[in-house]
Amino acid sequence: MIKKQPPKARKSANPHRGSSFEDFLAGEGLLPEVTALALKRVVALQLQEIIEKQHVTKTQLASRMHTSRASVDRLLDPANSSLTMASLGKAAAALGKKVEVRFVPA
Repeated sequence: MIKKQPPKARKSANPHRGSSFEDFLAGEGLLPEVTALALKRVVALQLQEIIEKQHVTKTQLASRMHTSRASVDRLLDPANSSLTMASLGKAAAALGKKVEVRFVPA
């Protein structure tokens, strides 16, 4: 009986195979910007969920925060990364929530 040999692994012609997208972004110097936008998107989506669950309008939220509706629109815009801790804290308080920020290993 003849035993078949397993096929030999081919060496990839692509030298970038196996690296992560995060490594690519870091190499291009884009990782901090992309990370900030991703975090802002998560915050905006979470705020939107809370607003919908509590049946609060943007106008009502703006009034509770003592700010303008345009400011609330910027806060809820996932593409707008100009989020301050002060505005986030005001929004959380206006919705009966608190904000937790923590550092995790990279």
